[in-house]
Formats: sequence, structure tokens, C-alpha cells
Amino acid sequence: MCTVEKAEPFLLVNFKTYLEATGKRAVELSKSIEKVGESAGVKVGVAPQFCDIERVAASVDIPVFAQHIDSIRPGASTGHVLPESVKAAGADGTLINHSEKLIRLADIESAVQLAKEAGLRTVVCAGTARLAAAAALSEPDMVAIEPPELIGTGRAVSKENPEIVTDSVKRVHRVNQSAAILCGAGISTGDDVYAALKLGTDGVLVASGIVKAKKPEDVLANFCDAVLRLK
Repeated sequence: MCTVEKAEPFLLVNFKTYLEATGKRAVELSKSIEKVGESAGVKVGVAPQFCDIERVAASVDIPVFAQHIDSIRPGASTGHVLPESVKAAGADGTLINHSEKLIRLADIESAVQLAKEAGLRTVVCAGTARLAAAAALSEPDMVAIEPPELIGTGRAVSKENPEIVTDSVKRVHRVNQSAAILCGAGISTGDDVYAALKLGTDGVLVASGIVKAKKPEDVLANFCDAVLRLK
């Protein structure tokens, strides 16, 4: 049997549209995240709002992801998000099909391809193991398993529903052995991160657990400690 090479753990923080991570605060939070990651020697990244991508990308050296792109090419598509525009703003990659911005499976495949053409890395989100495997066929860089019912609850999927995580890992690797797998939904403590990594994932996609924390840097440091426990 062919073994799957494990990717270096990656902690990606989604800023969503929280005021705590809007405008100047997005830059400040990104700098704090970068500092903690560098200090711990752990790979970290951020996904700010579209209007903040350029200022964040100019302020930090960690990967910056857009929160979405549309499966469109340059032209007459008023109000849509062009992959090339996101890249030009300084983004390294993009989320696709987050539960708060769902798209059709056919559009997932198209968006991944267009992102690649624009030079963007891709994280495709999926709410079920079956969708995670289907999305993995489009050959994204990462697949994030996030059951929507647990997002923002503080009840980590890695503890509440570990079966969906292990099932997703198996299904994704069955069809795509190069895709890294992130775990999201309810992740809020280092123990949640540790549990996710022990289940076979390559990192986490987190939002409110860090963004809305009183001391985000302390929470992230706790996450990094969890990663280092496995090294």
C-alpha cells in the first residue's frame, strides 16, 4: 500500500467579517499571528476580508488567503470576485466553498482550476466526508472538513464527531494522496488541535476561537504548543 506523506501542520485563521479583524485590526491581528507562529516555529496563515487583503499582505510574510473566489474569467462579471484580482492584491491562496459561501460541486472544480491558473493555493471546505472526497478529485492543495452545525459553537469537531474526521481523511486520501487535510468547526483550544492532528489531519481552519478571544495570541500559542507536542 502506498503511504501518504504527512504535510507540515498548518494553522489557518479565518477572519470572517468580525469587527475584531476588520481594517486596521486585521493588520494588527495578522502581525500577532505571524509573531506567535514564528516564535513557535509553526506554519500559520490568515484569511482576511477582501478589502483587507492588500494591507495585510503588505504587512506580514505569512500566507494570506482570500475567503472566496468566483469561478469566472476576466470580463463582464460585475460584483464577482476574480481570482486574478485576489492574486494581484497579494493573496497566496483562497478558501472555496466555505459553509457560509457554498457553491455547486461543478463550480468547486472550476474555481480550483481558475485559482491554479492565477497562481493561488486552494482550500476547499466540505461539510461531509463524502463531499470532502468529491472535492478532492478537483485536486485542491487542501481540503477542510467542517460540519456546519458545529461552526462557531466552541464544540470541536475533533472531539464531538471524530468519526467524520477520520472518515474524511480516509476518503480524501483514497482519491488524492497529495491534498493536505485541515479540520475546522468549533476548534477553540490546544487540546482540540491536538485531537485533530491525532486523527490524521494536517492542521486546522479556525475563526472565532482566535479572532473573538480576549487574548488571541495566547490562544494561538496554545494551538502551537499542541502542534509541537506531536513533533
